[in-house]
Amino acid sequence: MIYPILMEWLEFAVRWLHVVTAIAWIGSSFYFIALDLGLRPSTDGRKGVHGEEWQVHGGGFYFIQKYLIAPERMPEDLIWFKWESYATWLSGAALMVLVYYLGAELYLVDPNVLEMPIWAGIAISIGSLLFGWIAYDLICKSKFGDDNTRLMILLYVILVVMAWGYTQVFSGRAALLHLGAFTATIMTANVFMVIMPNQRIVVKDLKEGRTPDAKYGKIAKQRSTHNNYLTLPVLFMMLSNHYPLAFASQYNWLIAALVFLMGVTIRHFFNTMHKREGMLWWTWGLTAALFVAVIWLSTIGIYNQDSGDDDLSQLGPVAQRFASADGFEDVHELVLGNCSMCHAVEPAWDGMASPPKGVVLETAQQVATHAREIWLQAGATHAMPPANLTYMEDESRAMIRKWYEAGLKG
Repeated sequence: MIYPILMEWLEFAVRWLHVVTAIAWIGSSFYFIALDLGLRPSTDGRKGVHGEEWQVHGGGFYFIQKYLIAPERMPEDLIWFKWESYATWLSGAALMVLVYYLGAELYLVDPNVLEMPIWAGIAISIGSLLFGWIAYDLICKSKFGDDNTRLMILLYVILVVMAWGYTQVFSGRAALLHLGAFTATIMTANVFMVIMPNQRIVVKDLKEGRTPDAKYGKIAKQRSTHNNYLTLPVLFMMLSNHYPLAFASQYNWLIAALVFLMGVTIRHFFNTMHKREGMLWWTWGLTAALFVAVIWLSTIGIYNQDSGDDDLSQLGPVAQRFASADGFEDVHELVLGNCSMCHAVEPAWDGMASPPKGVVLETAQQVATHAREIWLQAGATHAMPPANLTYMEDESRAMIRKWYEAGLKG
């Protein structure tokens, strides 16, 4: 019993780290984009200064200047903004391993979508992330990438194609999560493979008395701008796994496509505002219209799934252990009586449009597959049923714990 408890807390700790580092990365990224767009012409005539801005925060005043290329000499103290990005990606990758690779049988591979061995699903996952960066980087470096508008349109088309492709391979939950990881990998690789190396070249030139080439700053600015417009859709994809109406829809890939457009409209409003070019309120109207379209797609696109059958021979090896463990039949009946009113293809609870997190617990197959979640939510803790609405007794929770322990020994 120690192992599942440690795994649960490890997953919680890594998720916490991922959120904290993401806040740090997104915060600094949004701040510098806003700062860069809001710069005014320099007033002191210092050589190389492109713009400046006064800011107030926390009771103090700050005077910030930006050099178009670099100052004439290397400053003694220079703060590099990179670890926020690296830590976010590394913690996200660790969370991917803990949830979707170690739990591939439950969360990654869905035989109803594509029947394949777990190792193949993991290989496709890793390979797609590598492909995304390589393809993106080559396009940016090509002549096609010289036109930023043309480049952004092509990148959007690629993201839509990947959204559709992921839904043809993985479970709906994993598909949207992977689309977020695909995009986030490009964003972090931009920092690690382009922005930071270009800045190091500039720093080296300064130390050795050479005038840095302005092209390095231009390239880094392009990649930073891409990151700025991709941030909000990535956050949606990472949150989507908690909401079945987003990931368990027949049109989940199209929902993702519209979300990327919403990311553009929202960021365009703020970027224009920071440039002091006015408040483009029409962008919020367009964003709202896109979101209404997302809601509509989710309602017409809920999978027409049935409850499945009780052919336990179709289960993976882990789930089969719990299906054959002592007490399984009693636990199955217990789950049907206490959980299936919500965790059903068509929930009976008023106001609930879909089963929480897409988890359906109506058949023996489904109960065996979700053994760990049932143990954690209703056996090890009293999280479910919510507020103990079905009055599940302690003896029933003990029954779940005993069955789960038997399955672990299985």
